[in-house]
Order: sequence, then C-alpha cells, then structure tokens
Amino acid sequence: MSEYIIEMRNITKVFPGIRANDDITLQLKKGEIHALLGENGAGKSTLMSVLFGLYQPESGTILKDGQVVKINNPNDANALRIGMVHQHFKLVEVFTVLENIILGAETTSMGLLEKKAARKRVVELSEKYGLKVNPDAMVEDISVGMQQRVEILKMLYRNNDILIFDEPTAVLTPQEIDDLMEIMRGFAKEGKSILFITHKLNEIMAVADRCTVLRKGKCMGTVDIANTTKEELSRMMVGRDVSFEVEKKDIEVGNVVLEVRDVTVASKVHKNNAVKNVSFDVREGEIVCIAGIEGNGQTEFIQALTGLEKIASGSVRLYGRELKPLSIRQRARSGMAHIPEDRHKHGLVLDYTLEQNLVLQRYWTDEFKKWGFIKNRAVRAHAKRLIEKFDIRSGQGPITIARSMSGGNQQKAIIGREIDRNEPLVVAVQPTRGLDVGAIEFIHQQLVQVRDSGRAVLLVSLELDEVMKLSDRILVMYEGEIVGEFDPKVTTVQELGLYMAGGKRQNKAKEA
Repeated sequence: MSEYIIEMRNITKVFPGIRANDDITLQLKKGEIHALLGENGAGKSTLMSVLFGLYQPESGTILKDGQVVKINNPNDANALRIGMVHQHFKLVEVFTVLENIILGAETTSMGLLEKKAARKRVVELSEKYGLKVNPDAMVEDISVGMQQRVEILKMLYRNNDILIFDEPTAVLTPQEIDDLMEIMRGFAKEGKSILFITHKLNEIMAVADRCTVLRKGKCMGTVDIANTTKEELSRMMVGRDVSFEVEKKDIEVGNVVLEVRDVTVASKVHKNNAVKNVSFDVREGEIVCIAGIEGNGQTEFIQALTGLEKIASGSVRLYGRELKPLSIRQRARSGMAHIPEDRHKHGLVLDYTLEQNLVLQRYWTDEFKKWGFIKNRAVRAHAKRLIEKFDIRSGQGPITIARSMSGGNQQKAIIGREIDRNEPLVVAVQPTRGLDVGAIEFIHQQLVQVRDSGRAVLLVSLELDEVMKLSDRILVMYEGEIVGEFDPKVTTVQELGLYMAGGKRQNKAKEA
C-alpha cells in the first residue's frame, strides 16, 4: 500500500496569461497535517481546486492510496472523501445555516427532506468541535467568522477523510484560531489527513508536520517543520529576507481628524444595540486601533461610520463636518478612504476589470472623466501605476477580471486604490487578511507612511500581533462598548485579552 493517501504528480494548470501551477508534485501522508505556503498568486488555491475537481489540469495525475483517480468535479472529490473549506465562501446567502450545511448531501424520506435528523447531527458536530452556530440563522445575516464555521461544518457533515483548509483562519479571532489548531490536531489523531493553506508562519510552525512551498507557480521544495524556522520558510516563499517588525518613528499628533461622540448603532440580528454610546477621537499622525473578538460591534460601527449602516444616535465628525446626513460617496469625497472587511461584498465589483475597480472611488473626477465619458487612457495609466507600486499580480494586467485574481491580490488592489487617494482619514478593516508575509510587511509600511505623512488611520484588526506592532493607541471593544484604552508600549497581549473577553473594564473617567 502507498505511503501517501494523496499524490499530485507533475500538475500543470494554465490560465490566460499565467501558468498558475508549473509541474508541481505534492504528497500527503495519512494522518498528516501538511501546510501549503506561498505568496499571493503563487498557485496554492489553484492546486487545491484541481484536487477538489473545480479545475482540470493541462497535465499531471492524481493518486489516492496509490491508485490513479479522475476528479472531474466536487462530487467526485466528495465520493473520494475529499472535502474543502474555501477561502471565499461557497454559501447561498438566502438559505439558512442548516440548509447550507446539508446542501448537496440531503437525507430524504418518502421524497421529503429529513431536516430534524440533519439538525441534530449539525448541533452535535458544532458542539463537539466548538463551532457553535444557529442552524436557523440566514447566512446573509451572520458574521464573516460565523460563515467560516458553516464552511467547516459542511465538510465535517460529509465525513471527509482528506480535509483541505484554504486560509481557514483568515477570519477567525486569536482564540478561535487556537481552537481550530486543536481541532486539526484532533482530526490528525483520528487518522484524517489535512492540507492546510496559510500565509501565517506561526500557524505552520505550531500545527504542521511538513510544508510544501510554492513561488510563482513552481514548487520550491517540501520541508519537515521540526527541522526548519520561520525565517527559512519566508525566504523560500518570497526569495528574500522579510522583516517581522514594524519600524516607525515616534508619534507626532496634530489636529483631531475624526471625532466620534456617543454613537449607537442598532443590531440587525437581535433587539439589543450592536454599538452603544461609543466615543473617541483620531488625530493627525496616529494609528488608532479598535481591537476585539469578532462580533462585538466592530463591523456595525465601521459600517455606520462609512455609510453602509445608519447611526441610531450620536455624532460623527470629520474635521468638524457632521457625517450622519452624508451618503457613502459624499463621505468618500469629504476625506475618508475605506478598506472594507469583506473585499467581495464591499470592496470590488468582481466582474469588472482590475483597472475599472482601481478607479471606483474616483471615476467621476476630472482626472478620469471628460464631457461625461470615461478617459480610458487615463484609467489604464492609473491602473498600471498602482499595479507596479503595490505589486498587484494578475494574468492580464489592467484588463484582468477581478474575480479571476487571487484573494491576496484582490486585497492589494483595494489597499492600493484607497491609500493612493491620499485622503486625511484611512479606515482600514483587516487590511492584511489573506496576505503573505512579504505583502503584510509592505502594507504595514504603507499604513505607517500614511501616519507619518500627517494623516490619520483608524485600524480594525483581529490580529493581536498586528495591533501591537502598528497601533499608537488601542481601543478594546466588547459587546458594543469601548471598555479600555491602551498604549501598546506599556500593555501586553494578555491584558488586552482580558478586556476583549469581558473580564476587565476601565472606569468611565479613564475611557473619556
């Protein structure tokens, strides 16, 4: 019997203008956690999509237990007990959580759907693995983190033995990530085999047995984690040394840019308010971070700030101008750039080209419009400049359809578009989600440059490491309230964790 439960031999996959996978061989052992590491656009998700039957390779073979298999579609993959948690969720938003989990694997009796038994099994799985969900909630109404749990439960529901996780921790809190690592270790002990795509070197070092590194579509080698370091992995991935520290000069604050007073935002999913009487300022020349466990009001607050949701009460002023009556476009034109949490829903028009997406916030300006018509040459030149400056990789350059790009390069396109607008306030929500270490280093540098140029940054991040390195001030949000304000130079991750979990709260005098 073969040593490997899955072998992908000499896989080549080509898209217009790009060789996504170039003669790649990957071997997965039974009971192994095997990490797949690479830059954005290196071909990791493409390779896993070939294994899951979403793409057909131009050449190469796939073996399961030593036998050649043909995987024409995801149904074939499921029949071989291969499951996949996708980086970009494959959920039907108008279905409930339960309906999404059982979709395609429904149990029927006399032609009727057996929902009761399915519900019982979903609840049991969610409790067993600490992935609690509300089976009756509509997917369109739940958080991004909750949608990730639904994707994982879809795979567990099908009893898959070979589990593909494509950036599964990108939308999870630090505690949820630790829990998922434990779950993965438990899967491996049960004899399940895991392919784990991630950009996070700490996660690879913590949980993986081996790691295969891809760079620009080619395999750079497979290493045993016990015999390597983060620095060696990052060099294999990007071809150079990467700094894991953020260099920034001492803070020099100026005038108040953003003034938030007693802001309350209603919740769409329950009767209680999602945001309750939040007040703070952000000044020129500083990065203020809102930290907290996902689902504690950060998303609703940012959506109210940027115009995606209504403010129930309170005041938000940008350089003294009240934002409440302004539309999203008016807020953007008043000096606010926004890197949104969900790049697909709020950041891009996926079926537009890259160059069209790069002028979404500016196409109506004189730079890109004349006599009511778009100046295509100006748009193309602008896109080429941002592609070069922010290293946005795409098969066909400016005319690449955004949907066809890797998640990390979609994110870089949004960040480049928003930072380049040179607005006095940049609202950055999970700006490095799904990015590799090289891209994270670059984006951190860009945000620090925004701050050092005298502009203001309001950062929302679930990555405590990022929070501690980038922030000049940290505000912790718990159950819709600011429960503490901290200086990253004197606080600790452990102290932040206590406030994030609701274990501690500063008094009102200190908050103010």
